[in-house]
Formats: sequence, C-alpha cells, structure tokens
Amino acid sequence: MDDYLSDKEQVERLRAWWRENGWFLIGGVAIGLLAIYGYRQYFAYQDRQGENAGALYASVKQAIDGDDTAAAETLFGQLKADYPDNVYTHQAAMLLARSEVVTAPDQAAANLRSTMEQSDDPELAMIARLRLARLLAYREQYDDALKLLEVQSPGQFAGRISEIQGDIHAARGDTAAARTAYLTAMVASGAELLDRSFLQMKLEDLPGGAADPAAEPAPAGSTEPAAPTGDAAEAAPGASVAPEGE
Repeated sequence: MDDYLSDKEQVERLRAWWRENGWFLIGGVAIGLLAIYGYRQYFAYQDRQGENAGALYASVKQAIDGDDTAAAETLFGQLKADYPDNVYTHQAAMLLARSEVVTAPDQAAANLRSTMEQSDDPELAMIARLRLARLLAYREQYDDALKLLEVQSPGQFAGRISEIQGDIHAARGDTAAARTAYLTAMVASGAELLDRSFLQMKLEDLPGGAADPAAEPAPAGSTEPAAPTGDAAEAAPGASVAPEGE
C-alpha cells in the first residue's frame, strides 16, 4: 500500500511539473525545430543566390568574349544591383575592367577599385589593387599608383608589388629607384611566383644594366662568359606598366 501511494505521489508530482513547465518544453522544442528549418532555408537561399549570380557572370563573360561591351555592361549592372556582395560580382568587375582598359579606362578603374575595397576575398582584392596600380601608371598617374602600392602586410604579393614599383620608377626615368625595386622583388616574399628571367631583363635594360644578385660568380680563371638561358638570351624589352600585367 505504501509503495502504491508512493508511485501515485510520483505521478501527481510529474503531472504538476508538466502543468507548470510543459509549455516551456514544447516551446523550446518548437524553437529548436524552427531554427533548424531556418538554417536550412538560409543556406538553400544562399545556394540559389550563388547559382543566379553565377549564371549572370557567365552571361557577362560570354558578352565580353563576343566583343559586345554594351551587353556586358548591362548584365554587369544587373549583377551588381541584385548581388552586390557576391563573389561573382567582383569577378565580373575584374573581367569587365580588363576589356575596358583602353576603351573606358575610367570605368575600368572604378570597377577595379570597387573590387579592391568591397571584396571579402583578400587575394582577389589584392589582385584588383595591383591591376589598378598598373592602370594608373599606364595613364601616367604615377604618384597615385605608388601610393596604392603602399601595403603594410603584402604577404606573398610583396614580390609583385616591388616589380610594379620598379616598372613605375623606370617609366618615370628614376633608374636608381627602379633598380632597387627590381632587386627587392627578386628576394621578396612571393618572388618564386615571378618570371625571374623577365625581371632580370628589366634590370639589364636599365641604363647601366644590373646583374642578378642570386647569380653565382664565374669560376676563378675562367675566360668563357656564362651562356644566356631562356628568355634572357633575347633582347630586353624594357619595363612595362601595362595594366594587363597581373
């Protein structure tokens, strides 16, 4: 009898607890289910956005490949309006800027600057910065280009930045600064990503020439000059600040 009463008391206590807390439990479960549903819906929405933006990007690229700049600009305008922060929008801006360098340099610069300032991808933003610097230099806006290349932590882009700085100084006729920048590029972070033979030719094309600091000295007593290899065997074309460099 005592056991029976004990079980009955436990049931009553459980019922009392449920009356007091049941709705909280149901509400917590409902909130959890809604959160899971919302989470899935959000990522489904993001996928749809990415697919739509990707389709517009492909259309922009197709228009550019077909030399239909007007159509490309219209499609890019739609892409920018509907998906301003999407990676495809920034990639399309880079693509359009490349085709507008000669025909619409101001618009090309605006597109590159937009990607540089707004992209969440640091590498893409840096590439946009380098291309914009080359475009400014191409338009003889040398001071603006050099200021744009003042990056505190360039990482693997340090070599490319130094090379572009060298091209700008060479275009201005500042041989000493150009030589220093080229030599810095050869030993900077990311130097292995550069075309070293082309960089060496730029150095040699400067008034007075320059030797590769990493080159080994000829053996003592040797009278035969080292044979040129690769592109170094050709005539040096000189420094270039054309905006297609990156």
